[in-house]
This record gives sequence, structure tokens and C-alpha cells, in this order.
Amino acid sequence: MKIALFSDIHANLPALQAMFSDMETRDIDATYCLGDLVGYNIWPNEVINEIRKRNIPTIAGNYDYGIGRNSNECGCAYKTDEDKAMGKVSISYTNEVVQQTERQYLRTLPAHIRVEYQLNNDQLNLLLVHGSPRKINEYLFEDREEKSLRRIMQDADADIMCFGHTHKPFHRVLPQDDQASSRYRHAINIGSVGKPKDGDSRGCYAIITLDENAREAVSESIKVEFVRFAYDVEKAAKAVEQSLLPNKYADMLRKAY
Repeated sequence: MKIALFSDIHANLPALQAMFSDMETRDIDATYCLGDLVGYNIWPNEVINEIRKRNIPTIAGNYDYGIGRNSNECGCAYKTDEDKAMGKVSISYTNEVVQQTERQYLRTLPAHIRVEYQLNNDQLNLLLVHGSPRKINEYLFEDREEKSLRRIMQDADADIMCFGHTHKPFHRVLPQDDQASSRYRHAINIGSVGKPKDGDSRGCYAIITLDENAREAVSESIKVEFVRFAYDVEKAAKAVEQSLLPNKYADMLRKAY
């Protein structure tokens, strides 16, 4: 079973199309989207409809949640006054261009998706969230204290937890705190399709491979691949520059920060 997961497209249609083209070259069995379809670029409706027409199970990101409710708040943790000012322009622009049918779709997206696998004698619980199980816009970075990350997964009963929101991919294997147990949990940030922030301007999505030998007691039996794919970054950046959106968003696409 090969499971493709992607997130944080942020209205970047060229990146999304390139990702789908890449997926077509791989033997994918299931595909899920972890949200933030809109914001920061000019193609929110087109991105929504590319995902809808493929019937991809999708959860709401914090940006989708705000736009779905025609709110002027996206739940983004902007750190500077400049970032806050640019963010206001972005959400105002997105609210202006999103059509009613697409807005209704965003409003009805679920918060989480849980998939249970029964392999061997083990039940593997796969939990898909945007930020964290606790909050849609909680940031789970790679340097999160192991004890804290493990507690979040234990409380959510997640053996494999996939999330986005930070736009920085990573995979951490967390051993059970109890030394008598050989159970492992997998925390996987799947990165960003349309707005990477890890210095690599290529889009990113993840493929998880589960087979009949996948077990919670064997850490290596859950395989994770991060796929980086090239797309027309300049087309996406110039679309920003030719719109009412701040030009800095174009620079962010080119330099991936």
C-alpha cells in the first residue's frame, strides 16, 4: 500500500499540476490532502477544483477554515508587523476572488481523517491533521521535545500521524516511553506543495509505504519517502507580482523561506 499525502498548496496551481504529473509516474494506491488549498497566490478556485475533480479526501487547513467562513482571520502566526500587514492583503484578496461554490467546499471540509489498518496482528492507526490533533494551526516543528510530541500522539491514539502547516518536511520515529514496550510511533510532516519554507524551492509531498509486514513494534517497517519535484516557480512568482498581492510572496517562492 503506497499512500501519497500532500499539503499547503496555497493557490499555487503550477506546483499542484506538476505534483499530479509526478504522482502519475508512481504506483500510488491512495491519496490524501492535508489542507491549506488557498492563500498567497492567484489560483484558489483552480486549485480547489483540481482536487475536487479527483475526489481526493481532504481536510481543512487553517487558511481554508478562514476563507470558508469569509473571515478576515486565517489563523496564521505572523511574527512581525510587516508579515501581519501582508497577511491581511492575502486573506482579503483570497476572499475577494474565491467563488461561492468553492467557498462552500472549504467550509465543509473535515478537521481530521483517521484510517485504521489491520496488518498481521497489529492495528495501525493513521491520523491525518493539518497542524496538530489539538489545534488546526498548532505548529509541530522537527525540534519539538520528544516527550511532548509522543504525548500528543498518545492522546490522539495515533501510530502514524501526518501533518503540514510548517511547510518543513521531516519524519521522526518515537519509541514508547515505557521501556517494557517495543512500540514505535511515526510523526511525519509532509512539507508543502506550493510554498516550501526549507530553502528548497521545489514542491514536496510524501509517500508512506505499508506492506503486510508493517508493525508498530518494528520502526523500519513504516517507510517514508519525501518527493521533491520541480515546477515553474517563475510562473507562480510572476503571477504574484502581477496581482494585488505583496511582491515579497514572489520572493518567498523563489527562495523558499
